[in-house]
Amino acid sequence: MANANNKIMSCDRNCVEIPLWRRYTMTIEEAARYYHIGEGKLRMLIEEHPNEDFYVMNGNRALIKREKFERYLDQATAV
Repeated sequence: MANANNKIMSCDRNCVEIPLWRRYTMTIEEAARYYHIGEGKLRMLIEEHPNEDFYVMNGNRALIKREKFERYLDQATAV
């Protein structure tokens, strides 16, 4: 078990976090910070547009598809 813990610890030190502007998906919290849109507003957009493809559900967690959400925002007249 010590080896498994060491691998996890070494990965934490060696793993590089991908910047938000390069990610394919982001959480609601990350998207809210990135786009300066409230978390509640993002959740409402997902709820009101169930057939849009700018998000994907991972269990009960919604993930925003960055490029597709940007295209959606480009076409929106108001958010």
